[in-house]
Amino acid sequence: MLRLALRNQGMKKKLNNIGPKKRHRFRGEFVRYGEKDGCWSGNNVTVLVKNITLLPGGEQVADHLWFKWTGGFQRLGDLQAGDLIEFDARAIKSEEGYRGDDLLLQIENPPRMVWKLSHPTKFEKVV
Repeated sequence: MLRLALRNQGMKKKLNNIGPKKRHRFRGEFVRYGEKDGCWSGNNVTVLVKNITLLPGGEQVADHLWFKWTGGFQRLGDLQAGDLIEFDARAIKSEEGYRGDDLLLQIENPPRMVWKLSHPTKFEKVV
């Protein structure tokens, strides 16, 4: 599991090469919906997208990324596993991991900086 996480983190570093804060077009394959606990808002719906590539050209920039289920995803309708979607987004650096006082949880999931795609817009389902 750790090996997969490190491999994906190396892949996500390619997001840095495309220029942070510049919007680009991406394509990815929908995998499934999920849930994430929110501190204030209860459970939040999430979306898992894999094999994310930069368009044009198709260079893979991430094995997978999780997104919030925003209005853009909702307007696509009920996605099925394997559906290809395209969207615009920008690459940003973000902090992940446990940042609380529990040392055991910090060891299991230490805080770290990761690259992700932020503010996705202009969603399209590729037919």
